[in-house]
Amino acid sequence: MVRRSVLFSPGDSPSKLRKAPGTGADVVVYDLEDGVAPERKPEARENVAELLADPSFDPDPEVWVRVNPVPELLDADLEAIEGIEPDAVVAPKVEAAGTVEDLADRLAGAGIECPVAVVVETAAGVLAAREIAAAAPVEVLCFGAEDYAADVGASRTEDGTEVLYAREHVVASAAAADVDAIDTIFPDIEDEAGLRADARFARRIGFDGKFAIHPAQVGPINEAFAPDPEEVEWARRVLAARDEHDGEGVFRVAGEMIDAPLIARAERTVALAEEVEDD
Repeated sequence: MVRRSVLFSPGDSPSKLRKAPGTGADVVVYDLEDGVAPERKPEARENVAELLADPSFDPDPEVWVRVNPVPELLDADLEAIEGIEPDAVVAPKVEAAGTVEDLADRLAGAGIECPVAVVVETAAGVLAAREIAAAAPVEVLCFGAEDYAADVGASRTEDGTEVLYAREHVVASAAAADVDAIDTIFPDIEDEAGLRADARFARRIGFDGKFAIHPAQVGPINEAFAPDPEEVEWARRVLAARDEHDGEGVFRVAGEMIDAPLIARAERTVALAEEVEDD
């Protein structure tokens, strides 16, 4: 399942909720948390529940719902979508695996059977990312750089060195647990070049996709996380040569020595290209 772009849509805007699936995003997140002012949360819950329960609502992308971490707000969120199953529930600001396990119990109690996408966005959450990613309900591990930087007292910069360790730790933790890794937002919606560069970097260090906060960011993110034609051509040549050299541990392709790690990379590239083509 391809999850290149994960677009947030505020729950208190019915028009945005309905439009979000048509933006080309692989995943849309109906937000009941930070994207909604406290006094508008009841309205947001009602909007999201009504749309998810609408029999005519059959979106192409996955639909996730981001709930609130505060217990009394979480209870209200789950009550609103009780018996309705989004493709995943997003748990923000998670700092321990036990939090996810508790959420899974709450979901089961509300008749909601779906995986959990976890966002780690504090120092404690990043350091516990491996255990969090390995928790049974977790299917996706996400990183939130803005809250993380505030938590550790870092200043955000264009090159992002202040959050590099955290991003790499999240990627490694997700890979160890065999779950998808989604990168943080790019906050400047006017800077398309910066977004493209940041998304390409995120893909290079191992992320599977990236958060989007505006529909205009979806296309650039999708392009950055899709293999380019040269990558796909190289991968197909490697896999063809692997079949020709069946049983050989190392072989050459156009002068390049190919071994098991490069074969695995070629397999991932071709699989991603095929998923993108079918999307």
